[in-house]
Order: sequence, then C-alpha cells, then structure tokens
Amino acid sequence: MSPADRALLQDLLAAYGPGGQEDEGREVCRRALEPLVDELTVDAAGNLVGLLRGTGGSDAPVIRVMAHLDELAMIVKRVEPDGTLRLSQLGTMYPGNFGLGPLTVLGDAERFTAVLLLGSEHTTQETPRVWQTKPDGGDQAMQWDDVYAFTGRSVEDLEAAGVHPGTRVCVHASRRTLVEFGDFIGSYFLDDRTALTALVAAARLLREQDRRPPADVYLVCTVGEEMGGIGATHASRTLPGEVTLALDIGPAEAEYQVPADSGPVVAYADDAVVYDKAISDRLLALGHELGLAPRAAVWESFDSDASQARSSGQTARAALLSLPTLSTHGYEVQHTETVGRCARLLAGFLHRPVG
Repeated sequence: MSPADRALLQDLLAAYGPGGQEDEGREVCRRALEPLVDELTVDAAGNLVGLLRGTGGSDAPVIRVMAHLDELAMIVKRVEPDGTLRLSQLGTMYPGNFGLGPLTVLGDAERFTAVLLLGSEHTTQETPRVWQTKPDGGDQAMQWDDVYAFTGRSVEDLEAAGVHPGTRVCVHASRRTLVEFGDFIGSYFLDDRTALTALVAAARLLREQDRRPPADVYLVCTVGEEMGGIGATHASRTLPGEVTLALDIGPAEAEYQVPADSGPVVAYADDAVVYDKAISDRLLALGHELGLAPRAAVWESFDSDASQARSSGQTARAALLSLPTLSTHGYEVQHTETVGRCARLLAGFLHRPVG
C-alpha cells in the first residue's frame, strides 16, 4: 500500500459515518478527489459526485463508479430511566462482531463516550441476558436486546447532550486505528473505506499517467449502502449513463475459492442480481492482462450498490469489483496490496472499458 493510500485510509477510518450521517467521510473524500476530477458536487441524496470528462468520439459507455461512505453502526432505540441506551443495528451487524467496549454517542449537542456491555459472567439465571448467551447456559448468540450502552449519565444529562431515539452510536475512535502485521492490514470498517481509497487511487493513477476515459466517468461516494443502497439508486437514476459499477469488499472464504492474498474479485452474481456478463468478462480479462491474478466469484448472502440499483430498475447494467477481505462485517483484514491492485484494475478499465 502506498503512503498516500495508507494516509487516506486512516483518515477515512477515523471519520464516523453511520447511515444518514456520513458528513465526515464525505469531507475526507472531497479533499482527496478535488485535485483529481473535473467537477465535484454533492447531490440531493448526499452523495459526493466527481466527474472525469471523457475524450469523446467513442462508443464506450458512460460509467458510474460507486463506493459507499456509510459504516455499520448503531442507533438509539430508547433511553432507559437509569441513563442506559438500548440500541438497534444500522446495517447487518451483531454485538459479537463489534465486541463489547467503548462507543461514541453522536448527540446533537455533544459527542461522548459510552461502553457496550452485556453484564457480568458471575451471574446466574436471575440475569437472563447473560445466562442465555453462556455456552453452559442458554447457548444462544448474543443479540441486540441482550446488550446496552452504559453512559454513566442521567436522563437529564442525555437530553442536554441531544440524545434521543434516532441518535447514532459508533465504534469508538480508539478502535479505529489501522493495524499492520506482515503482509496484511486490519481494522473495523475496511468496508468500505478501502474501496473508497481504491476509487481515489484509480483517479490519481489516471491523472498521473495523463490518461482520460473515452466517455465520461462519474466517481460517486454513496450514502446509505448498508441500509439498502439508498444513495446508489438515487445516483443511478439521476446521473447520465447506463452502467453502475460498485467497488466493495468481498468475502475471502474457501466456499468462493477466494484467498485473502488474491487479486481483485470480479463478481458475476449476488443475492440481488446477475451482473452484466460483458462487463464482468472485460474486467476479468483486463485483470489477467495486467498481471493482477483476478478471481471470479458468485457471492451469496451479499448485495452491493450496483446490484441494489439494478434490482430496483435504476440502472440498465451493473457490475461489481470486490476487494478480498477476511471477517467481513467484523474486524476486517486485507492484504496490503489489495487496494493498489483494485485501483490498477479500475483505472485500466476506465481507460479501456471495451476490448
């Protein structure tokens, strides 16, 4: 991973971005993309949209490339009389994936630290939320109604901080630092921070190599992917073109024959759609041509900005380029070369989208 990519990724990891409140990550991407694109705007849905003007005179398609700004997070369901917070998930995430520990509560008037707790292991069936999660007890997976956020504050203090049902809660900054070990990196929320980093890196490659796409390209940092592809469907409907190409993580698992150190993964289908075969074939062939050892995959228990836009009828053609990732929707791990490989394939495809 290049120093520029590493620095951008850490900035993105440090930026809180729960669904519906992606402002911090959007600002990081705005600063990174501004010198690399011809126009930069924010649309009505909150997507950041960068335009790379094409050279013209080609039958190549206008392409919308999308990577999402939002992260898996929590939302306050209710404030209890003792000042604890009951939480629901924003996106598909379980308490065991986040882990018990510090949180940041994004109150309207104040941000402050809370702690996600289950309860003491030194309890019996009189404390059912703990007992039912014990292997020698109820042996059930930990659910959101088992845990709570301890704030150490009164209801009146929470009201003054602007905390109420709908307040977003995120994994604390102390747990959002990029960890590097051997040939790998790890952190929460590599989904979709590494894809955003690859999107910026591809734009940088095109600028440094003085290459322009044959037709216009829209680089879209989308909102609300984890909540149903909200931003992507809006951008696919309102921006020119008929192709939506998503960048997202993908599971590095044996069932898909995708190892963690493999090249970019070209998806041919997921739970929502079958992706455009001509585009997928082109990405796969170009990946081989560039020596990136790409993989093909059919994802299950998965969808993306592109497949959600396609299944809702907002784009005519959809494609997905995935970054192989261990422990998706948990504490995620990628190879250090994954971002660079994905950026190279994306830049090559945008410059030569047809063979």
